[in-house]
Amino acid sequence: MKFFKDYDIEVIKLKEGKHEFSFPVTDEFFKHFEENEIVSKGNLTALVTLSKEANLIDAIFDIKGSVELTCDRSLELFDHPLETTQRVRYKYGPEEAEINEEIFMITRDTPKINVAQLIYEFIILAIPAKKVHPDHVYEMDEDDFEAEGELVYSSGDVEDEPSEQDEESSESEENTDPRWEALKNLKKKD
Repeated sequence: MKFFKDYDIEVIKLKEGKHEFSFPVTDEFFKHFEENEIVSKGNLTALVTLSKEANLIDAIFDIKGSVELTCDRSLELFDHPLETTQRVRYKYGPEEAEINEEIFMITRDTPKINVAQLIYEFIILAIPAKKVHPDHVYEMDEDDFEAEGELVYSSGDVEDEPSEQDEESSESEENTDPRWEALKNLKKKD
């Protein structure tokens, strides 16, 4: 694809030492990734610094800008500032292969490396798990987190008297289908 050629770095032509490359990451960039459900718009710059040595190429990806996200709470769109720095190493070897997330093997005659997929993955990894619109952050911190904690943890004394829910559940247990009781007995035997 012609678009991805703009994200090629011709490593075979590089001499040993440091080299910097800047890549724009705009809405057009995100359109080329089919699995893109999290981010479809953004305005970022990816600065890739390569340090070429005799046996490896060390690549540092410094990505800054903003992406458009959908708030998990209100479903409003908002611009989220994003800044991430990641490191990848390209080691020379007999064949091209991915050793792990941080180390790739390339041959000495590999003409170029494409960094588009790595830039995309680093952006996705930098997005927070809980996406909250800036207008709702303070409301959520004060109200929701305290309420969520009360639902999970009990900080007060437990009353000895049965509640209405306890009474209803005991009544429903009395009217249980005998087939379910037989299944429960099987479970207890294990």
